[in-house]
Amino acid sequence: MKKSLFLWSLLWLMFLPLHAQTMTESEVKAKVNQVAAQLQSMQCDFVQTKSLKLLNQKMVSKGKMYYQKSDKLCWQYVSPYSYTFVLNGAKVMLRNEKRSDVIDVQQNKMFKEIARIMMNSVLGKCLTDEKDFKVTMQQGKGEWVATLVPLRSNMKQLFQKIQISFHQAQMMVSMVKLFEKNGDQTTIQLKNIKTNAPLNAQVFSIH
Repeated sequence: MKKSLFLWSLLWLMFLPLHAQTMTESEVKAKVNQVAAQLQSMQCDFVQTKSLKLLNQKMVSKGKMYYQKSDKLCWQYVSPYSYTFVLNGAKVMLRNEKRSDVIDVQQNKMFKEIARIMMNSVLGKCLTDEKDFKVTMQQGKGEWVATLVPLRSNMKQLFQKIQISFHQAQMMVSMVKLFEKNGDQTTIQLKNIKTNAPLNAQVFSIH
């Protein structure tokens, strides 16, 4: 469960602004690299819908996300339960209503690898790093959809593929779909996105 939450959290770092009208796949990737360097901070609301294959059931949760360049990330689930994930440098904190756990990513091989992918993503390398994903892109009505197929064994164990939808007019990612190995599917919708605005440092506090 913790690994899945950690991996889902890193994905938002791929949700970088994108402006694409009539652009080739390589031009879209180049634009992602360009705007990544300009992103100082980000905050938004999110709605996460998880579809369970075996139970034919959907679970909906809502919350807020905060990011500050270059290594601070916070996901706050507020409904229907309270859960917080914080990445601050080399430390990760997982907190629910009963307890908090702090993990040193330098001492955990799995977390260290994911942290490396996160840093590549914030630098705009997620769509061009051939070691992590095989990436294909398709243009739809008012959007580009990037399909990322994991190449590394640890990611393959969790995900079949990841789809990221970029809204062209707003220059932001609008939706992410995670297709898990067990057949479950998670959809994350980002709303009310604000970029490069001051953030309260307390949201990234680890204790």
